[in-house]
Amino acid sequence: MTDRPLTLMAVHAHPDDEATGTGGVLARYAAEGIRTVLVTCTDGGCGDGPGGVKPGEPGHDPAAVALMRRQELEASRDVLKISELELLDYADSGMMGWPSNDTAGSFWQTPVAEGAARLAELMRHYRPDVVVTYDENGFYGHPDHIQAHRITMAALELTELTPKVYWTTMPRSGMQRFGEIMRELHPDMPEPDPAEAAAMAEIGLPDDEITTWVDTTAFSGQKFDALAAHASQGENIFFLKMGKERFGELMGMETFVRVKDATGAAVPENDLFAGLR
Repeated sequence: MTDRPLTLMAVHAHPDDEATGTGGVLARYAAEGIRTVLVTCTDGGCGDGPGGVKPGEPGHDPAAVALMRRQELEASRDVLKISELELLDYADSGMMGWPSNDTAGSFWQTPVAEGAARLAELMRHYRPDVVVTYDENGFYGHPDHIQAHRITMAALELTELTPKVYWTTMPRSGMQRFGEIMRELHPDMPEPDPAEAAAMAEIGLPDDEITTWVDTTAFSGQKFDALAAHASQGENIFFLKMGKERFGELMGMETFVRVKDATGAAVPENDLFAGLR
């Protein structure tokens, strides 16, 4: 045993991803005395600008958006009590198929080996016991999420570390409930076209394929407030309109797939640190 603290490292693509995907576990484990390290890979410059102006529209300034989102990320960090924030600061690549995918210096255009080498240095420094990132499809196909997955898995190969490794996911039952709440809050919302509906049906995993269910209901208020810190981003407004109580009902359980483990802890498990304490 050493006096090194148990450490969780979450590798995310953009400012605000830490809140939506892992805000509960970051808050919960910080409260339990575990060191939490957030690595944010991009500057978020392809996000919404003031007033909801979108990339490519008049008045959208990626540099100004990146600065605003950095400030929001710092506020979210304070809410979630994240111990350490590391910024790789690559340019946001935008959604799949956007011209920004091809911009020199964008995260999507960065060689995996380069990003992995930088992340491996952070892993050697912090020596995480648990690493969390996205699956190979970035959960829903966003290029920066896919790239975050790639550099994380490559970085792990470059180190001698053997942390438990998890990919974020959602149970299909939760996705169904999410759709029901969206229709409840927006009764005039048009039905998605068949192709879009089929794609949505493939997001997440069947409940019985999820290895790890972490109850973070007690910290859902912090998660809500962390997301509210990123209120400039239009996709977050839906969650905030729910109010804290409904938000906690829907978002209080965070789910993962365990893909690397040296502890032998049985699955399904209810703790990312099962077998480590």
